Amino acid sequence: MMRQGPIPLFLHGLLEYVGGIAFLAAPVVLDYGSGAATAISLAFGVAMIVVAASSDGPTGLVSQLPRSAHLVIDLLLAVAAIAMPFLAGFADEREPTAFFMVAGVIYLLVAIGTRFSRPQATLAARGSSHLDGEGDDRSSASAAAGGSDDDTTGERHRSE
Repeated sequence: MMRQGPIPLFLHGLLEYVGGIAFLAAPVVLDYGSGAATAISLAFGVAMIVVAASSDGPTGLVSQLPRSAHLVIDLLLAVAAIAMPFLAGFADEREPTAFFMVAGVIYLLVAIGTRFSRPQATLAARGSSHLDGEGDDRSSASAAAGGSDDDTTGERHRSE
């Protein structure tokens, strides 16, 4: 189960779009001297926007990326951003190194602090949560009696 942080997924998505735009703009705004830093910054910007747009969260455009995969990609991108100045050889350039490291730490903190799980009301509506507190005994008895799930209310109905 994913951890529940204080940052709503909607805000996470907005911050991801803003972060992607920041990575795209940084080479021009901060006047990167290195071609490697510029290319990697552009790649990170595009990657962040693609992850945000393809997520099944409230700011996603195509809802293809499950939340668990989104979290893993966010963590990998954050760690890669922190390490990239050293891996790509532009650690001696102050502006891109500082930007990548600060942005990576912020991205990591946002990813760790985000509430990725669906709200309980959504889970109940999908039948994943028992509204009456009877637990798994009810679902086992219903399944044995030929019952089926009703995806909109979480109630069980007998099949005929």
